[in-house]
Amino acid sequence: MIYLDHNATSPLRPGVAGAVARALDELIGNPSSVHAAGRRARAAVEEARASVARLVGAVREEIVFTSGGTEGDNLAIRGLAAAAAARGRRHVVTSALEHPAVTGSMAALAALGFEVTRLPAASDGTIAVAELERALRDDTGLVSLAAANHELGNVYPVAAFAAAARARGALFHTDAVQAAGKTRLDFPGLGVDAATLSAHKIGGPKAVGAVFVRRGLDLPPLLEGGHQEHERRPGTENVAGIVGFGVACELVASESADEARRLGELRDELERRVLAIPGARRFGANDPAGRLPGTVLVGFPGAPGQLVAIGLDLDGICVSTGAACTSGSLEPSPVLRALGLDATAAGEGVRVSLGWSTTPSDVDRLCACLPAIVERVRSASADAESAPRAATGRAGVGATTAGAAP
Repeated sequence: MIYLDHNATSPLRPGVAGAVARALDELIGNPSSVHAAGRRARAAVEEARASVARLVGAVREEIVFTSGGTEGDNLAIRGLAAAAAARGRRHVVTSALEHPAVTGSMAALAALGFEVTRLPAASDGTIAVAELERALRDDTGLVSLAAANHELGNVYPVAAFAAAARARGALFHTDAVQAAGKTRLDFPGLGVDAATLSAHKIGGPKAVGAVFVRRGLDLPPLLEGGHQEHERRPGTENVAGIVGFGVACELVASESADEARRLGELRDELERRVLAIPGARRFGANDPAGRLPGTVLVGFPGAPGQLVAIGLDLDGICVSTGAACTSGSLEPSPVLRALGLDATAAGEGVRVSLGWSTTPSDVDRLCACLPAIVERVRSASADAESAPRAATGRAGVGATTAGAAP
């Protein structure tokens, strides 16, 4: 099997599974307990917290562990909005390109009476800082814009967004789930108030993540319960998952710039060969430097993306058609619709996402299989589309003949 869906989840990096297994076996205590077993578990959690903090330029006290990116986005967005509302600010700003966890959080705020403004995107998925500046108001309490898009791979000017929000007295949150491990992040340096991370996007275990919360910032909890995570996220910590998260962060931090360069070169080679397929188009920023090094979103007119992905799967190659969180939906990509594409074109997107385990031979295999699969899907789709028209035409002739009979 060739795995080219790292944006959905990245395989466990070497050493992570062993660390998780040892934690499950050896760290038997509750990290909130004061006995020796509890203290050992607490020490492991805090060591991992420090590793996560180092990856994003933070201090340990600014990291709050969660069950993953979705909970993290909900905690940060709904918590910061509540804090802003206490100051009389009930206007929030986001974009039409965000991950479902962010759009869902915004929908929850709208149901609570917040006014939500969604910034438009250009046809290449870029968002101008000037658009944010125009949307900000005196009652804007929160801005939430991703650091990198989960489908397009576009990387956004987070520092400029955060500065614009701060200039109008608003808090700024970024979903950094896709950016972490692929671009250098320094949350304090970027000026963000909160940011979301997820372990399984960087080769750590699933169902564990974190929220960076700027030191001194009030963040009310989303859940009710105990006093864990500085009283921001109640519930017993997932010790083994957190340990694995910490190990993954250490491994990512140890990688040199050569890894990003390697993935960028593989991406460029992939794009060059895929775009040679007749009619193929790539979505996202034109400048490769404005996109993540391992993400390619392409479309083939006349070939529905789901069918192309299925064809590749039958050949042992894993890709996706967009966010894994919405893969069960038959609706076309909301991200591509937000770029102005109609439903048919938006349904033709295929996302290939490379990562730490991707090799040149993986790319070669994809590029060797893809042209024939696209042609086969196009032919089948054209035949399926013409069949109803032919049947309708025959029915129409028969009806006319019958109606004309004496």
